Amino acid sequence: QVHVVESGGGLVQAGGSLRLSCAASGRLFSSYTMGWFRQAPGKEREFVAGIMWSDSTFYGDSVKGRFTISRDNTKNTVYLQMNSLRPEDTAVYYCASTSPERVGPRTANEYNYWGQGTQVTVSS
Repeated sequence: QVHVVESGGGLVQAGGSLRLSCAASGRLFSSYTMGWFRQAPGKEREFVAGIMWSDSTFYGDSVKGRFTISRDNTKNTVYLQMNSLRPEDTAVYYCASTSPERVGPRTANEYNYWGQGTQVTVSS
C-alpha cells in the first residue's frame, strides 16, 4: 500500500506559476513511476506528466513546454512546476504511483495508488 498526498494548489492569475508537491510513502519510492493527472468539471481525467525511476519524464501535449515534473527521492516527493498557467489549466490535480515495470504510463488505469487531489484555479 502506498499513501499519496498532494499539496500546493491554489488560485493564480493567468500567466502565473504554481508548484505542486506529492509526498508518497514507502521505502521503495525511488523505484516508483509517478504521474500527475487533472480533472476539470464535466471532463475526463487527463494525463499531465510522469516521471520514471530513471528520471525519464513524459508529458501530455497540452502542457509540454510549460510544466516540469521532477522528483526528490530523499524526500519521497514529486513536484510539478507549472508556468504560464492558463484558465484552461483549472482542475483538480491528482498524483498517482505505479510500479517500475510500467513504461511511460499515460492512462489512469495504469496507476495503482492515488491521492485525494488539490485544486488549481487560474483566473483570466
